[in-house]
Amino acid sequence: MQKEVIGYINKNNEIIDTQSYNPEEANDYKTLYFDNSLHSLNIIRHTCAHLMAQAIKSLYPDAEFFVGPNVDEGFYYDFKTKEKISEEDLSKIESKMKDIAKKGGSIVKKELTRKEAEERFKGDSLKQVVMKNIKGDDLSIYVQESAEGEFEDLCRGPHLPNLKLLQAFKLIKLSGAYLNGDEKEEMLTRIYGIAFADKESLKEHLHMLEEAKKRDHRKLGVELKLFTFDDDIGAGLPIWLPNGSRLRKRLEDLLTNALLRNGYEPVRGPEILKSDAWKISGHYQNYGENMYFTEIDEVEYGIKPMNCVGHIKVYQSSIRSYKELPLRFYEYGVVHRHEKSGVLHGLLRVREFTQDDAHIFCMPDQIESEVTNILEFAKNIMEAFGFSYEMQLATKPEKAIGEDSVWEKATEALRVALETNNIPYEIDEGGGAFYGPKIDIKITDSIKRKWQCGTIQIDMNLPERFNLTYVSADNKEEQPVMIHRALLGSFERFIGILTEHFGGEFPFFVAPTQVQIIPIGHEQLDYAQSLESQLKKLGIYAYVTTKDESLNKKIRTAEKQKVPLLVILGEKEVTQDLLSVRDRRDKNEKGESLQYTIAKKDFLEKLVKLNSEVNF
Repeated sequence: MQKEVIGYINKNNEIIDTQSYNPEEANDYKTLYFDNSLHSLNIIRHTCAHLMAQAIKSLYPDAEFFVGPNVDEGFYYDFKTKEKISEEDLSKIESKMKDIAKKGGSIVKKELTRKEAEERFKGDSLKQVVMKNIKGDDLSIYVQESAEGEFEDLCRGPHLPNLKLLQAFKLIKLSGAYLNGDEKEEMLTRIYGIAFADKESLKEHLHMLEEAKKRDHRKLGVELKLFTFDDDIGAGLPIWLPNGSRLRKRLEDLLTNALLRNGYEPVRGPEILKSDAWKISGHYQNYGENMYFTEIDEVEYGIKPMNCVGHIKVYQSSIRSYKELPLRFYEYGVVHRHEKSGVLHGLLRVREFTQDDAHIFCMPDQIESEVTNILEFAKNIMEAFGFSYEMQLATKPEKAIGEDSVWEKATEALRVALETNNIPYEIDEGGGAFYGPKIDIKITDSIKRKWQCGTIQIDMNLPERFNLTYVSADNKEEQPVMIHRALLGSFERFIGILTEHFGGEFPFFVAPTQVQIIPIGHEQLDYAQSLESQLKKLGIYAYVTTKDESLNKKIRTAEKQKVPLLVILGEKEVTQDLLSVRDRRDKNEKGESLQYTIAKKDFLEKLVKLNSEVNF
């Protein structure tokens, strides 16, 4: 059976739907079919958003619609109606969507001038706002000509040619959203959904969502006592509890050892800098809405959202020679960024976080080797945790500093590094930082979700703005290249992802509590505490259960805390210097933890080996 053609990709990597296709301009176009490829899903999901809007309009005739874009988790549409929409209404809307799609209907594109569009939607307050956000005089609408009646919406596409193709979709959740994302504007209703080309893929995705609920790091963070939030402190400001802090410290220690082996030097910049420095860097003009400012002695200061300016000042603290380059500075830098309350999400989106940040100052001919080393470093980290990953090359955004020629040179340097190392990558047009292009590292977790983590950015603009120089071999002043690099992204985000990836069952080498020692009675307590002390001296996070509870309850509590190894001590174990171990990492055919007895000396040796088996 021949696959249905639903669109094309042009040489600029733009999607052209069948309604917009012009054969005379179709040189080097790539055909898109109705399948689950990335670009095809873009068309499918955007059309499904409009199908949802048509169903809503049919059920709630007074509904007005704002925007309905694709997002990483599927699609959504923002709208308003006098009716109160609840989660219970989603099944009714979804049922209407199925009715409309089953009967089918062509989707037709019509071109309008701005004046025509304003007249056509003159009674629609939300469409008037949409049009104000669109530049130029040429607009378009898409009309869904279904048996249920016509539905049209202002849109640039892309869309499927016919509604009948939509057979595998599901409405996921309901939320509120401010108009234009502005907290001062009215609150709209937002419905999220997901769509695929086939029902089997939809079924797999829904199973993944159910699994994701069980693994939600916000839920596990409370259960495992990793972190908390407190409204008295403020939203988006995580408080790290002992368990979470131990996990985090283990990550920091592993990274620090690897950084020192790879020639990085620790540095530290201040957390608050004069605004004049942020104006030179361009952050004030291009990132100021995400920063926090204060005034000291009538001088404005900005709390740092990034560590780069501090590291630039470290570089400027001495006259630099080409013989010193590359210079690699790293810092676990605490940064603050203003995030709107509606987008805060556990550890994944916060207002204060710590980056595993580094900046490399090098000569232009050292870029490729430095980026290659970073890519290898990233590979080691991702493989240690069982993540698969992919790369995206993000290019110049609309809001940026620097000349196009500088951007082209920096982008080409990243492209060459990727291709020289035979690393596949996708292009993210306009996704770069305001000061330079970047490689984004996107990881895939154990339930096949993709996460943005690390980044590698080439910057030729900040060195110029701060007049950074080094003395070259022929005794001339030259400008270094600056490479911004964070591999985890931030400790907060990475630990949130890690928690969901493992479902809280952390591998031994980063587990917050690696060994729980459970004495059966008070008679074994001294021996248990002695064992705890020995393990801690070996760098093992070991703790004794001291509560006066039954043995079964002590074991259940430790298992709920997902501790990898439980050591149970009775009279026999103490007198014979043996340890009864329950290993939760290994299961028998019934799914029960593996149990064995081992001499204490052998157990200590085993744990030292286990604790040191992973290096980045």
